[in-house]
Amino acid sequence: MIKLIASDMDGTLLNDKMQISDGNAAAIRRAQAAGIEFMVATGRGLTEAQPLVAAHDLKTAFITLNGARVFDTAGELTVDEPLPEAMVQLTLKTLQQHDLYFELVTNHGIYSNSRVRRIQNVADVLVRLNPDTSYKIAVALAAARLELMEINYVTDYDTLVAQPDVEVMKVIAFSQQGQAALAEPQRLLEKSGELVITSSAVNNIEINSRKAQKGLALKAYAEKKGLTLANCMAIGDNLNDESMITMAKYGVAMGNAIPKIKELAWWITAINTDDGVAQAIDRAILLNETEDA
Repeated sequence: MIKLIASDMDGTLLNDKMQISDGNAAAIRRAQAAGIEFMVATGRGLTEAQPLVAAHDLKTAFITLNGARVFDTAGELTVDEPLPEAMVQLTLKTLQQHDLYFELVTNHGIYSNSRVRRIQNVADVLVRLNPDTSYKIAVALAAARLELMEINYVTDYDTLVAQPDVEVMKVIAFSQQGQAALAEPQRLLEKSGELVITSSAVNNIEINSRKAQKGLALKAYAEKKGLTLANCMAIGDNLNDESMITMAKYGVAMGNAIPKIKELAWWITAINTDDGVAQAIDRAILLNETEDA
């Protein structure tokens, strides 16, 4: 019996406009009415993810920052797995040596050292998700969207992380050259054995504590609800979804997922612009009805 569905956001729950469609929102309500809890499992921080859900007057739990932080439906923090201090220093040093733009996601919000490059990266995502959108329009859309988010801009990351009350939950690095430019810093960081490095797009790597993974977070949240991973469905499209796709009994890949995720999945649903999440939700409801019968 499926009692909990966890869904990624970008490329999964969100469409090419980076919004939750009416069809997906309606399906979430169907799940909730059928006694299935729906939760978001994203690489985004809570301040980035929650407004997109609240836009449809929905209330869910959140696995955020790839599992570094989990919030229940009341907004209470239930999991907190920051990067160890030594790993923060190693990550900053490595990324700076490779001249990469990166952002820090902390317990006080998201920090960037370049507003221009932040907008460029969001615009790149919009163009990839919707090839018919010109880059100029994508930049305008990105700038408008970022105004709605609590982004903090600093000139010096080293000063920021030296503050005693700052915990770094995730670091995300970008390159317009894609994974080829990110492979070497990833290799160097993985040698520590203390980090897990995934990707949510072709132009980034996401760096977390090895304890912060979506699959581990889903397991912890399910157990607090008296459930096991046999009661869970997980839906995703990229490498930062791999742990929950493989750990949940019902791992669902989006039709637009990368090949590796499709190979690991129990089932493949439609693409994100065709309400693939809604189709997965309806299949879960049908499976439960069949089991009851």
